[in-house]
Amino acid sequence: MTTDGLHGERPTASLRHDPLTRGLGWASAALGAPQIIRPGAVARVLGVDDAPRHRLASAVVGAREMVAAAGLLGRPRPVWLWARVGGDAMDLTLLGRALKHHDGRGQRRTEFATVATALITLTDLYAALTRTRRSTPMELTSTTTVSGSPNEVYEFWSRLEQLPTFMAHLEEVRVTGAGRSHWRAAAPFGRDVEWDAETIQDIPGQRLAWRSADGADIPNAGEVRFVPAPGGRGTEVHVRLAYDLPGGALGKAVAKYFGEEPTQQLDDDLRRFKQVFEVGEVIRSDGAPKGKQAREEFPQHPARPLSADERKEAAA
Repeated sequence: MTTDGLHGERPTASLRHDPLTRGLGWASAALGAPQIIRPGAVARVLGVDDAPRHRLASAVVGAREMVAAAGLLGRPRPVWLWARVGGDAMDLTLLGRALKHHDGRGQRRTEFATVATALITLTDLYAALTRTRRSTPMELTSTTTVSGSPNEVYEFWSRLEQLPTFMAHLEEVRVTGAGRSHWRAAAPFGRDVEWDAETIQDIPGQRLAWRSADGADIPNAGEVRFVPAPGGRGTEVHVRLAYDLPGGALGKAVAKYFGEEPTQQLDDDLRRFKQVFEVGEVIRSDGAPKGKQAREEFPQHPARPLSADERKEAAA
């Protein structure tokens, strides 16, 4: 399977029409202009006096914000979002020092500014993580064996609208034309992502391959191969996926922490596929929730040894 087109940062054109990116650009402009024009007044609003060093700090921060605004609104790239994150860290450091050496007058305003800056930092970090692309896409593979001929299994997979019945993160797949389809999926951090896909190879009973079209929220590609199992015992289904997880390696680590481990997702999807193909439905207890609720309440992870605390709890 080719992964061409999955490398590099998110296209500038995509970020130019991204509401959050543009909103942060205008926010930088709104914050930066007053700090350049009236640095002393801004210092007083923040609860500190308008001493020369405070006016200078305010003007420097204002200039930085205006540069970030020009980048985000003119030629938006992830680097400008990360610049805001770095600026936020500097602002929090300055506010922390101001609180430490505060004389008490206007301290409430300084505390409020610190809390507001912390919230802005979280927003900027989220934007930077989810709009950054790494140069190397993630590749996942998994295999299962089902009771059915390669032609039967291929026919099931080729009906794309059925994929959400066993692929937990898929919300909808809709065929839009010959070899074209529209996909909507749940992503980490509660986001939904959408893309158009095109079938690049379709060999009945053997192979299906696809890739996302230009402008996808998350560029991706995939293939499914159908191989007769040894001894005529059904069909081996080999799946390979390649995509860019928002935030690269850091995004993957955060997603894994919140129960969104990609490799485990694919293994679970194929387990559910086997159940749907052979039984007609995903087998679950009456009390088990479905869909997003299931992922939130019962996040799954790869098998691992018990921790020391878990062993103590099991022995109790």
